Amino acid sequence: MPTFNSRGLRGSFLEECINHTNDILRQDGLALIQKVPTPITPIDIEKETRHITLAYFDKKSTVDYIGAVQGIPVCFDAKECNEDTFPMHNIHEHQMTFMEDFEKQDGIAFFLIYFKTHDRYYYLRFEEALKFWNRSRSGGRKSLRIEELDQDFFFDSSNGYFLPYLDMINKDLDRRDA
Repeated sequence: MPTFNSRGLRGSFLEECINHTNDILRQDGLALIQKVPTPITPIDIEKETRHITLAYFDKKSTVDYIGAVQGIPVCFDAKECNEDTFPMHNIHEHQMTFMEDFEKQDGIAFFLIYFKTHDRYYYLRFEEALKFWNRSRSGGRKSLRIEELDQDFFFDSSNGYFLPYLDMINKDLDRRDA
C-alpha cells in the first residue's frame, strides 16, 4: 500500500500558483476549478500538533483539478520537473484512462508542466500526452524532451504567481475546431 510522505509535496509551488490563479478566475467569474483531494487514511498522528505523519492512500486519485471554464468541462493534472526532459512514468495509467474518458464526454483534459530549470510552464494537451504515452508504452523513449514540445503551448507566469492557462485552453479549442 503506498504511504503518504513528503514526496507528495513535490509540486506544491506549482499547485500554489494554480490555486491562486483559480481563486482569481472564480472571483472574476471566468472559471470554477477545484483541487481534487487525494483520499488518505491516517496511520500516525502527532498528538501535540495533530499533524498526520504517516498515512496511506485509500485509492488512486484521478487528476489534481476539475471544473468548468465558461461552461466547458476541464480537468488537469499538475506536474513539475527539474530537467529538460519529463519522465512519462510521472503520468499514471489511471490518469490517462480518466482523461480519455473525460474527453469522450466533450471535456478538455490536459497537464500543466512546470520546467523549473527554465522557469517556464507548458500546457500539454491530452492528445499530445497520448502520443508520448503510447511511444513510451511501445518500447520507445520513456520521456519527452522539451524541444519536442509545441512551442505555441509554452507560457510564463504573470506577476510571478498567476498562471494564464485559460489562454492555452483557447489555443487548444482553436486547434480542435480547425
